[in-house]
Amino acid sequence: MVNSSIVSVCVFASSCNYLDKTYYDAAAELGRLLALNGYSLVYGGSCLGMMWACASQVKANGGKIFGVMPERLYNMGVSTDECVDLVITPCMRTRKAKMDELSDAVIALAGGFGTLEELSEMIVQKQLGYNNKPIVILNTNGFYDKLLKFYDEICEKNFAKVSSKGLYFVAQTPLEVIDYLKDYKCEFKALTKDDIYAR
Repeated sequence: MVNSSIVSVCVFASSCNYLDKTYYDAAAELGRLLALNGYSLVYGGSCLGMMWACASQVKANGGKIFGVMPERLYNMGVSTDECVDLVITPCMRTRKAKMDELSDAVIALAGGFGTLEELSEMIVQKQLGYNNKPIVILNTNGFYDKLLKFYDEICEKNFAKVSSKGLYFVAQTPLEVIDYLKDYKCEFKALTKDDIYAR
């Protein structure tokens, strides 16, 4: 049964053109599946790297792509004309806020510092109850294995509740991502005052 509340999916990913081919393949397959399952894409608006590998396949398979790009990157000429709408923001902070506003779900593909920042912010937003969106980590080639181990350590050492692992879902393939979105039900309960003082 498809989750009808999810229409637009935000994808965070690398804009680098010099990665192993398997990362671009996974991004492209995700884009293809997003479009074929009726989802539109919100992403960074770039014509580069995994970001474009995903977005171009959404477009090629009949889906809509919406870009959000900070002014400094836009002025570097790395945007695409293929977006239904390309929003230019004054900075990275406003970019993230706009991407959050436009999307019903979040997927983090392999990426660098920017992707990690975006993923972390969305996890905290959900932890505090500002949203209940599905957050999916696509762990292509085990890229996020060490980060996920660190997340476990954060919980084990009481820097976060063990239940915080329910904030996100780890998928190994693009198909697992789609299946999760279709069946998504938010079961995570936002942090409360009692939770804070009970730790």
